[in-house]
Amino acid sequence: MLQVAAPGSARAAFYDVDGTLIKTNIVHAFWWYAIHQPTVTGSIRHGLSTLASLPVFAAADRISRKAFNELFYRYYKGEDEDRLVTLAAELFEDVIKPSIFPKAPGLIEQSRRAGLRQVIVSGGLDFTVRPLARYLGVDDFIANRLEFEEGVATGKLGSPFVAGATKAVIIRDFAAAHGIDLVKSFAYSDSYSDYPMLAVVGNPAVVNPDLRLRAVARSYDWPVLDLR
Repeated sequence: MLQVAAPGSARAAFYDVDGTLIKTNIVHAFWWYAIHQPTVTGSIRHGLSTLASLPVFAAADRISRKAFNELFYRYYKGEDEDRLVTLAAELFEDVIKPSIFPKAPGLIEQSRRAGLRQVIVSGGLDFTVRPLARYLGVDDFIANRLEFEEGVATGKLGSPFVAGATKAVIIRDFAAAHGIDLVKSFAYSDSYSDYPMLAVVGNPAVVNPDLRLRAVARSYDWPVLDLR
């Protein structure tokens, strides 16, 4: 049962990751894992398979972010848990860290100095998001989790599913559990799919927005930030 904290005046800043804090996305992470298989033959085979799947990923993303994530993470089926977790630090150094937008750390530091709790809410996998949160000094992160059976990925995600409209539910639950006033809180994202996440707080801001989200920001007079 969800533990609900007493209402308070605590504030938080909630961040999407891909396209908001970093310029890469979950496909880049999967590609990195694909070409770092234990054998050269395996790396080539998985790399070519990933390239061939890109049109399928793009089509699913046009339908919905939830549909995209459910399809995409099936491609992790059969991956070894220890290998994924162990290589996550190397993935961060090779791919994620170089892709952090130059002004992202400054935004987080400014928010921290203002007394806001820092929270990442990402559709990425927990073991890939953890090093980023640690590097940026973020207090908490909520991310997708792969299900494993006997140390092998099933291709399914654990609950809660983090994407699109469910981010708003996750943020509400987090706020209730930690006594956070959402009216006084902030949220940042680049994608129209995260409109529910932005709308749930009193101070939304769009970061490097896509065309649809830029139009929404213009309509509601939301701040538009460029962290590049």
